Amino acid sequence: MPHAHISLITLGVSDVVRAARFYEALGFRRKMRGAPESEVAFFDAGTVALALYVVSGIARDAGFPENTRPPAFRASSVAWNCESPADVDAVMALAIRAGGTELVPAKKAVWGGYHGHFADPDGNIWEVAHNPQFPLSPDGRPILPD
Repeated sequence: MPHAHISLITLGVSDVVRAARFYEALGFRRKMRGAPESEVAFFDAGTVALALYVVSGIARDAGFPENTRPPAFRASSVAWNCESPADVDAVMALAIRAGGTELVPAKKAVWGGYHGHFADPDGNIWEVAHNPQFPLSPDGRPILPD
């Protein structure tokens, strides 16, 4: 079982380009510039990575209907990145056993990895993911390509 940690914090935004400029102005170092600029932006944020993602994308990935914003949806998610799809399955099972609610069962992702989503007892959304594009350091930090 992988150790518990936070590896990526994703904030839902209405305009990724505008939001990315703001975070760059704060001093966050932009990474992975090959990602679709109007949909997602990644930053080195010290011991975690920070992502800015369009609000509709977060809602869709977590299984909410298109163009809706349920009260439990807070336009952000916390990610727990894992070294393998088996680790994703183990973490999802652990979360459910601990009292979390499965939102989207773990499955192959359109971006080439493997992921699932759960909500904690207060409705905070977590993504558990294996992303082959983000190797993990020994302490579990994602290593974002430039």
